Amino acid sequence: MAGNTAPEPAFFDVAIVGAGMAGASLAFELAPHLRVLLLEQETQAGYHTTGRSAALFSEIYGNAAIRALSRASREFLQSPAAGFCDQPLLTPRGSLFFAAEQQLDRLHALHDEVGPRSPRLQWLAHPALLARLPALRADSVAAGVFEPDACDIDVHALHQGYLRGARRHGAQICCDAMLTAAEQTAGRWSLQTRAGNFSAGLLVNAAGPWADGVAGIAGAAALGLTPLRRTAMVFEDKTEWASEHWPLAVDIDEQFYFKPDASRLLASPADETPSPACDAQADEYDIALLIDRLETTTLLSPRRISGRWAGLRTFAPDRTPVLGFDAARPGLFWLAGQGGYGIQTAPALAQLAASQILRRSIPPAIADQGLDAQTLSPGRFASA
Repeated sequence: MAGNTAPEPAFFDVAIVGAGMAGASLAFELAPHLRVLLLEQETQAGYHTTGRSAALFSEIYGNAAIRALSRASREFLQSPAAGFCDQPLLTPRGSLFFAAEQQLDRLHALHDEVGPRSPRLQWLAHPALLARLPALRADSVAAGVFEPDACDIDVHALHQGYLRGARRHGAQICCDAMLTAAEQTAGRWSLQTRAGNFSAGLLVNAAGPWADGVAGIAGAAALGLTPLRRTAMVFEDKTEWASEHWPLAVDIDEQFYFKPDASRLLASPADETPSPACDAQADEYDIALLIDRLETTTLLSPRRISGRWAGLRTFAPDRTPVLGFDAARPGLFWLAGQGGYGIQTAPALAQLAASQILRRSIPPAIADQGLDAQTLSPGRFASA
């Protein structure tokens, strides 16, 4: 009589580690073509960075690669596929970079760099700047650059739309499934997780702050990804401003930013404190620093803080996302290092990643932005 044998682990063409915006968007793109498994270490998808983003869609924010990915993502965010969500993903907001007299050279540099790709960009001299944002102290600012086409992003609707679409096409989403071991034999991954064992042909590392750790589990070299803590708070101001139409306002040196949030205001000191991969929490020092910067440069004075939190923004050494097959570990694909831009660039990054995994040409919307996929390749670090 034959002895009992353990059943073979379920096999998937692709196993994606991380069900935040990066993993969910890639699962959405791949599920119509492949058997997809989405593994999430927390009990819910999007618990960490995705769930804590004050996301704005801006085509002038970030480095050249980020701006190209953002431009390539606008069409999806403006007009998602039928049934993707029940409400618009983008709501007009506008963004405004402002500068003091001694910062004007940096403001001019921003304007000159992004202007050719942003024909509606506006230079605001002092009177126009104060008219656009009356909460700025007149003696603390000199000019601004206004981007009228920047929008708020409904992060929850975008993330849930990706997850629903992936499920609709057969993707399996497994929460509370931290990856604990990964071994590759004969072109197939054997994966051990807290939710059980699985098998996959391709392993995608979309683990955000944990991406270098996941690489180590898979026997690959770390790329030097650094999680940086970013703090934010929501507050009610002592002055009852008519702020609902204010743009997101950012100091040109990115020392702080603020924007309307329903009937309140959301602000951040734009901190970048190195942190281990963890459940990040707001630090009281950063909150105090933010209040000081607000009161020094603006007429805002928080009356009551109704919420505070922190999230981790994970950057590669060159602050450009990492996307592509590992240079030395066959069967491992990276989708990480999105920094603070992972929400607004998610559509283009997912489409580009899917094109590489499916061995297809780069999508025209991305190619048209002049983005070379090698700019994002993890192999760029091996070459360096």
